[in-house]
Amino acid sequence: MVHELPQRIKTIREFHDFYGLPEPEHPLISVINLDGNTHTDSFNLVLDFYSISAKRGLNAKLKYGQQEYNYNAGIMFFFAPNQIYGKVEINTEDTSKASGWILLIHPDFFWNTPFAKTIKQYEFFDYSVNEALFLSGREEKIIIDLAQNIQQEYSCNIDKYSKKIIISYIEAILNNAERFYNRQFIVREKSNHHILEGLEKLLVDYFNSQDLTIKGLPTVQHIAAQLNVSPKYLSRLLKTITGQSTQQFIHDKLIEKAKEKLSVTNLTVSEIAYELGFEHLQSFSKLFKNKTNQSPMEFRAGFN
Repeated sequence: MVHELPQRIKTIREFHDFYGLPEPEHPLISVINLDGNTHTDSFNLVLDFYSISAKRGLNAKLKYGQQEYNYNAGIMFFFAPNQIYGKVEINTEDTSKASGWILLIHPDFFWNTPFAKTIKQYEFFDYSVNEALFLSGREEKIIIDLAQNIQQEYSCNIDKYSKKIIISYIEAILNNAERFYNRQFIVREKSNHHILEGLEKLLVDYFNSQDLTIKGLPTVQHIAAQLNVSPKYLSRLLKTITGQSTQQFIHDKLIEKAKEKLSVTNLTVSEIAYELGFEHLQSFSKLFKNKTNQSPMEFRAGFN
C-alpha cells in the first residue's frame, strides 16, 4: 500500500487556483466566502501559511488530526504553516445552507512587525488533535464582522495604514477565539469531564502497574497521546478547570500514591521512591516536601 503524501500549497494564489476560486485581491492575505464555494474531492493538504476558518451547515466532515467534525454547527479551525489541513468530504446534494469563510494569511504579511512573534503565542494553533472551537450565534457574528472588516480593508484602502489596521483585526479575531475557548472549557462539561475522568483513570492504572518503576513518571506528551488530545490542549483545559498544569496534576496524583505507601506499608522511604520511579531519593524527598511541607519521614511519623 502506497502512503498518500499530502500536497503542499505554498502561496495563497495556489490555494485559489487549487479550488478554482477567483484570483486573490492581495498576494499575502485573503478572505474566502464559502457561500456556494464547495468542492467534492478529498485532499490531504499542507499549507505554507495560516488558515483560520469558520463554517456552518456544509453537511461535511473534516479530518482534523485524529478527530472528525461535522460542519452543521458553527465551528472554527486554526491551522499554522506546515500543519496537515486534513481531508474535507462534502455532500453536494444539499449545500443550500452552507455558509462561512476562510481567512488565509501568509507569514510574510507579518514581516517586520511585532505580530510575527505574537501570533505564535496562540496555543490553539497547536490543538492538532482536539479540538475545534464551537461558536454560539453571538460569537459567530463577532468573528464574521471582523473577517469582513479585513476583506473590506484590503479590497478598498491599500495604503501605509492598511497593514497595521488589518493586523489589529486579525489580533481581535485571535483574542476573541482565545476567550471563546476558555468559555468552551468551562461550559462543555460533558466532553471536558470525560477527558478528566480518562486522565484520572490513566494515572491510577499507570501508578498501580509496573510502568512507574520501569519507565518512571509519565510525560505530559505520553498522557496527552493516550487521551487523544494535544499536550497544549490538555494543559490549557486543566489550567482552566483545576488551576493546575498537567505536570502539577501528575505530581499531585504521585504524592497521593506516596502517602498511601508511607501510611499502609513498611517499605523504607528509599524503597518507596524507587517504586514510584525515582532514581534518587533526594528528588523524591524534595518533591514530597514541596507538595506537603513535610518530609516523607515526618509524614509517616505524624500519621502513626
